[in-house]
Amino acid sequence: MRTPIIAGNWKMHKTLDESVAFVRELAPRLEPFAGVERVVCPTFVSLAAAADALRGTPIKVGAQNVSHEEKGAFTSQIAPDMLAGLVEYVIIGHSECRQYLGETDELINKKAHAALNHGLKPIIAVGESLQQREAGEALPFVERQVRAALADISAEQMAQVVIAYEPIWAIGTGLNASVADAAEVCGHIRSIVRDIYGDAVAGALRIQYGGSVKPGNMLDYMGAEDIDGALVGGASLKVDDFTTLVELAAQAKGV
Repeated sequence: MRTPIIAGNWKMHKTLDESVAFVRELAPRLEPFAGVERVVCPTFVSLAAAADALRGTPIKVGAQNVSHEEKGAFTSQIAPDMLAGLVEYVIIGHSECRQYLGETDELINKKAHAALNHGLKPIIAVGESLQQREAGEALPFVERQVRAALADISAEQMAQVVIAYEPIWAIGTGLNASVADAAEVCGHIRSIVRDIYGDAVAGALRIQYGGSVKPGNMLDYMGAEDIDGALVGGASLKVDDFTTLVELAAQAKGV
């Protein structure tokens, strides 16, 4: 049985004080749902304070990105060893970083290796554009992203990896993939991993869906066999909504 994982990607929201207040309110609300892994991903400015506020709770903390470089003259970047011991997870390859920051498949693979080498668990995001979906190219495009991201990552390291399917056209738009479409892509991702690593690794891999996930559709997504959780944007910014998502995940998966 794969442990469901719900991760809240706050993106560029919440000041330091707002972040601390939020996690202090959120933690006791999420406490009853021990069968679900619960992760919050604040901004870098708020990361240390939020992590400190959550110390001693079962809520995990993640960063929204990481550099592939160890150190050096890379203004604005955050090295993996700066996050080690502070967070458990790091989001890599989010479509907004691919689009606005020019991150390539090759770079995302380097970031995945850097994270794993420093004991960080990468949540690797993949997903197609609306144009690619309408052209029938969603599955091969996502497959190329997955294979590139996982290049030279060992079967042992895969135990620390989460893959998030986030169709670009469903992020921040209010649109969302149908359950059938999301389940198809997530199942395809698992089949790719099975092809690379075998049944055991593929069966243990946790795959999230992301893209306008909200309390009204969460139960449907979590009912799909190959969807093990969600990478949540807007709905993770409200205590009630995020709590409901975690509760629905627990209900759907029977944990």
